[in-house]
Amino acid sequence: MKFPGKRKSKHYFPVNARDPLLQATQQEQEEGSWVVGIDQTLVDIEAKVDDDFLQRYGLSAGHSLVIDDATAEALYNELMREALISHQFAGGTIGNTLHNYSVLADDRSVLLGVMCNNIQIGGYAYRYLCNTSSRMDLNFLQGVDGAIGRCFTLIGEQGERTFAISPGLMNQLQANSIPEEVIAGASALVLTSYLVRCQPGEPMPEATLRAIDYAKKHNVPVVLTLGTKYVIQDNPQFWRDFLRDHVSIVAMNEEEAFALTGEQDPLLASNMALDWVDLVLCTAGPTGLYMAGFTEEEYKRKTNHPLLPGALAEFNQYEFSRAMRHKDCDQPLRIFSHIAPYMGGPEKIMNTNGAGDGALAALLHDITANNFHRQKVPNSSKHGRAYLTYSSLAQVCKYANRVSYQVLNQHSPRLTRGLPEREDSLEESYWDR
Repeated sequence: MKFPGKRKSKHYFPVNARDPLLQATQQEQEEGSWVVGIDQTLVDIEAKVDDDFLQRYGLSAGHSLVIDDATAEALYNELMREALISHQFAGGTIGNTLHNYSVLADDRSVLLGVMCNNIQIGGYAYRYLCNTSSRMDLNFLQGVDGAIGRCFTLIGEQGERTFAISPGLMNQLQANSIPEEVIAGASALVLTSYLVRCQPGEPMPEATLRAIDYAKKHNVPVVLTLGTKYVIQDNPQFWRDFLRDHVSIVAMNEEEAFALTGEQDPLLASNMALDWVDLVLCTAGPTGLYMAGFTEEEYKRKTNHPLLPGALAEFNQYEFSRAMRHKDCDQPLRIFSHIAPYMGGPEKIMNTNGAGDGALAALLHDITANNFHRQKVPNSSKHGRAYLTYSSLAQVCKYANRVSYQVLNQHSPRLTRGLPEREDSLEESYWDR
């Protein structure tokens, strides 16, 4: 387990070479730290085509259309035959998040979903596996006789992008394919709103609710990323109830936050979301990133950063506090933090798809590091209370912000390597808290 952010020596503790004075119990030796997520496994396929190609498959230039399996197979075979494909990336918001988590933490994550029983070398399912971190455990995927999801981005002669989406069998995950023991030992269960919005008769929603039941049973935080504003704005009250009943941590951008709460201001939207969940991560594009959560009143810590103006006056006053679940607080205090885009944002944004997933991966890394530290050094003063995160809210913001920047700076939503050991652009004190 690599630890989040850049840490000075006081933040480290023996991991591989254990201190002999810290005697591990048998239970500690057997326990691990990982995150588990459920996803609609899909591949993003990018190709350059002419107008005749679009017409042949009944596609309208510049629009997005769902296509059936037969059309998708014919389209894909022609792209392969004519060598028109420029990129095939493993996709899916949870798959991206877990991959990035495993790259950052250099540790295990577990993906639940479906995968083709028969995988052709060079094909889309093969590319999915090739573009996924070796630290991601894919052993619990459910095999299906057919295609996983495919999202075709077809770039026309004038550079216009046309999208053809084939769900395939990505929503055929069965409830009996959800392993209780994997969820029971996890630091978090990570889900997306897409999982409970499927076609009638598809088993994915039932499988998702089964996983949530296991998480509740074993006191594992449930994390939900809202996915897109279009899903939320159809029925915001459904999602408010869903968050209240099932979710501990919500991740969203400012558009999804507005669809959920009706609040344009990301800070006010995050504050309202605390009525339903324990911790909020809200990315707000060029405005930066907000976090909101709870801590114990008695253990709050004041920031030494400038107090920020906003819809909630001096809202970051206690951002040096560590987050806790509401139920673990005797006197819960709402805490908030904000950070502007790292380095002012990239000079040229290569890809906006996945920046939020990168930020969430950083938060998951911090939560899992906290569990890992508790298992290895149970008597540490860091665990005098049942904290949710290893770091302060301000520190998690910094880390999430840095990972988002890394994703914005590359073509793929998935990190190819972890963050640099040294940040030449940052002074030593940046990671102090």
